[in-house]
Amino acid sequence: MPLPENIDPEARGPVRAHVERELARLYRAEAGRVVAPLIRIFGGDFQLAEEAMHDAFAAALEQWALGGLPPNPGGWLSQTARHKALDVVRRRSLGRKKVELYRDELEASGGMELAASAEELAQEDPVASDDQLRLIFTCCHPALAIEAQLALTLRTLGGLTTEEIARAFLVPEPTMAQRIVRAKNKISTAKIPYEVPGHAALEERLEAVLTVVYLVFSEGYAATKGEALIRHELTSEAIRLGRLLLRLLPESAAAQGLLALMLLHQSRSAARVDAQGDLVLLEDQDRTTWDHEAIREGLEHTENALRRSRGAPSAYAVQAAISAIHARAERASETDWPQIALLYDLLMRLQPTPVVALNRIVARALAFGPAPALEELATLANELDGYHLFHAARADLLRRLGQVELSRLSYERALTLASAEPERRFLARRLAGLAGTTQ
Repeated sequence: MPLPENIDPEARGPVRAHVERELARLYRAEAGRVVAPLIRIFGGDFQLAEEAMHDAFAAALEQWALGGLPPNPGGWLSQTARHKALDVVRRRSLGRKKVELYRDELEASGGMELAASAEELAQEDPVASDDQLRLIFTCCHPALAIEAQLALTLRTLGGLTTEEIARAFLVPEPTMAQRIVRAKNKISTAKIPYEVPGHAALEERLEAVLTVVYLVFSEGYAATKGEALIRHELTSEAIRLGRLLLRLLPESAAAQGLLALMLLHQSRSAARVDAQGDLVLLEDQDRTTWDHEAIREGLEHTENALRRSRGAPSAYAVQAAISAIHARAERASETDWPQIALLYDLLMRLQPTPVVALNRIVARALAFGPAPALEELATLANELDGYHLFHAARADLLRRLGQVELSRLSYERALTLASAEPERRFLARRLAGLAGTTQ
């Protein structure tokens, strides 16, 4: 992810380049933690909070390039963002009393001991004291359109670029930028409170909140662009928030299903890339490196989510059940693909989206053969033409059917659409593997 726009990219040198790379990583990992308390303190003023955060990152680039990284970079950024926020308030000429009021709130909220204070508050009441959880519920207020809720939370909490969010929703980048701006304005003009709502209001926001947490996890589990396939800071943060949500709503089958799904996916992280950072397909992974404690916990949550569903499981519980089948198979050849295909049939009734339909077709191909699956795939061509995994799936089915030239064309199309380097390298290897092959 690029650094905030006001960071000067000139004058590079080894030390500065290293600091830029580290700040890019920290922006991914710490943006939500830095900006969420500022949004609370400044009454939902996203623009002020983000301006202060960007100023802090700009200051870090200049100071760290000269003096090196501090012992606690995240705490340094949070502390500096608080000082920069006061500078923003002064520039806006809001008056001395207002500046003093905000200074008192900023000092009370953290100072240099911010990280320790947050841990102590979390021990007392991890739900009520978590600014990031409050931020999610604020962004997911029903006054906002669902698309705006998701986009704003991913932008603010997850540190995703507008381009990445647009790719996740399969919409043009300008459209997504407009949604985010409108959502921020709506929160300000409607004076939407920055809080975790009471139980009476939780249900109407829960679906959007769960979706946001899962999208944060998904961006971490399979990054939409960049050199790394996995962004561990995002997957860890999503699982942390999932645990908080389940503590907030312990009887929610959907919240438990989501946590189960994330844990089961996360259990495979170590096996998903090789030593060079290249993608390793599920069937080729070394299953001895899977995290069996995460699998155990994920399976337990899956069973509880399905039991609580009382015959009407949530989409997350069904997806967790699919992941559970993979987790229980000691070898890829032992995977129960017909059962997975049946679960995808159920998931399509619960969540009839083009991407779910694509995954269902892939599962049916592995269960019943590629020929009928290829015919089904054609029905999604218009909706998913801009989605690289659609063309990758089509290429694989064509390859398995011996239609080499058509497979090559689909791999080439997938390669032009993919932006994550590990996926691009994988597709390039598949293309190279077709070289010299004849139909």
